Amino acid sequence: MGESGPFRRLLGHMGSHRGTIRLASFCSITNKIWDLAPPLLIGLAVDVVVEREDSFLASLGVLDPWHQLILLSVLTFAIWGLESLFEYFYGVLWRNLAQTVQHELRLDTFGHVQRQGMGWFDERQKGDILAILNDDINQLERFLDKGANDLLQVSTTVVVVGAVFIAISWQVALFAVLPIPLIVWGSFRYQRSLEPRYAEVRRAAGAMNALLENDLSGMSTIQSFTAEDREIKRVEALSNVYRESNRQAIRLSAAFTPLIRMAILVGFTATLLLGGWMTLENELAVGAYSVLVFMTQRLLWPLTRLGETFDLYQRAMASSTRVLDVLTSPTEVEEGEYKPDEETVSGAPIVLKDLNFSYPGRDPVFKNLNLELKAGETVGVVGSTGSGKTTLIRLLLRFAEPTSGSIHWAGKPLPEWNLNRLRSSMALVDQHITLFPTTILENIRYGRPDASDDEVHQAAQLAEVSEFVNGLPDGWGTLVGEGGHRLSGGQRQRLAIARAVLKDAPLLILDEATSAVDNETEAALQRSINKITLNRTAVIIAHRLSTVRNADRILVLENGGVSEDGTHEKLVEMGGAYSRMWAVQTGQSS
Repeated sequence: MGESGPFRRLLGHMGSHRGTIRLASFCSITNKIWDLAPPLLIGLAVDVVVEREDSFLASLGVLDPWHQLILLSVLTFAIWGLESLFEYFYGVLWRNLAQTVQHELRLDTFGHVQRQGMGWFDERQKGDILAILNDDINQLERFLDKGANDLLQVSTTVVVVGAVFIAISWQVALFAVLPIPLIVWGSFRYQRSLEPRYAEVRRAAGAMNALLENDLSGMSTIQSFTAEDREIKRVEALSNVYRESNRQAIRLSAAFTPLIRMAILVGFTATLLLGGWMTLENELAVGAYSVLVFMTQRLLWPLTRLGETFDLYQRAMASSTRVLDVLTSPTEVEEGEYKPDEETVSGAPIVLKDLNFSYPGRDPVFKNLNLELKAGETVGVVGSTGSGKTTLIRLLLRFAEPTSGSIHWAGKPLPEWNLNRLRSSMALVDQHITLFPTTILENIRYGRPDASDDEVHQAAQLAEVSEFVNGLPDGWGTLVGEGGHRLSGGQRQRLAIARAVLKDAPLLILDEATSAVDNETEAALQRSINKITLNRTAVIIAHRLSTVRNADRILVLENGGVSEDGTHEKLVEMGGAYSRMWAVQTGQSS
């Protein structure tokens, strides 16, 4: 089938279903063999009424013409029954296979995506990944559901009809089947020219999906800037690209069937004229001539559907290339096997040695950074925008890898840790809170899925969640909506803190946990932070210095390293960068 690369890759991925594929293929082929039997029965029936006692069936021992017709009726029932039975079998097998492969591919692809580093996501649009997980995998399902059976049945038709023609009259067969190699060769050439067009269609679909996903997420921004018309024009432009890509593919694809019809017309006309002449000359029986005419017609219709089948195939191959490219993309984060127990982790410092890091094509964020975060210590991290505060967290979680240097925890460099063990030893409250469209109770329980309701309530109490939850009509069963949009910013922050508390990890990381809340909410969050950082290692990134005022130690990041390090009081007395920031935030600067 043309460029076999994507098809072979797809078959390789479906290796565990080889038995089902063979059985489904057998049922498709068997169904088509029984489906092609009626023209033979028609030929035999014509032979009976014309030749009577001299018919083909008479030569088999059934002399009475009426008995011959009864035998044909019984055979008709048997053949139609077998055809229907195998049609049911192949329908069930192919459809269930399509659904299973679709299900497995989606899970495998999503699982692989989840194992990628954050840099992988930085290079891709979320909407394009969604298009691969949904639209492209659905294209494969559509091909397996219908297209694979059609290809098998067309192939079976060509082989069976060709064999029957040769058995009856090789001269007629020579002319009737002559166009078929040309059709098959043309089909392969044709689908090769379709391949780049459908690859472009899938790229356009991904780009449009990315824009729509972005616009739906940012609807409040679009409406507040009254930019609806601008966004409509952007969607229209990308939709036009998608439409034009499809239009070019359709223009080529739609011409396929008429061309096949014209090629088959040659074969049909040859059968009609040459077979008819041989019958008139008594070189060919009337019944045999009837079989040839009807068989040619049975060959015609499946081949005219070949264009639609190749269209399905080519769309599926373009999609499978995108899906399998994601599935086989190397995972950037390699992991080791180190799995220390919690006691070892809780008592161990985190040591950053000669650390260098820069994002691709940008200036270094860290230059020869040396730092030790002591066990049980609460460390505040402050600095101007771009100083590397969030980057430090990404490096600790291995969302990004140092350009050079190392990070050791519990005596081992982070790449030697088992990744699940490393990340389960940390509880992150991100500045961009992610909540899931379920209840408040289940969003907190996300921190530890096996936690009891009482443990969830205790974590919520520490994060001062209970008060506002008890005031809601549905209480703990309140649905937070997609992304938690039914809750305020402060309520979302508190849920995220409760979730981290419930996880009860040795290292707690708070990234701008009070950045988007009012003073009263900040005071409540600060109380929660003071409680939950007791007797554990905590890293608190803050823009508001009041959030880290009570930290055991505060680091000021500047110019690729730590410019100041000490308690709040010490740093204020130093009169450096921290002191200036404190003066600005407390209104003391002139």
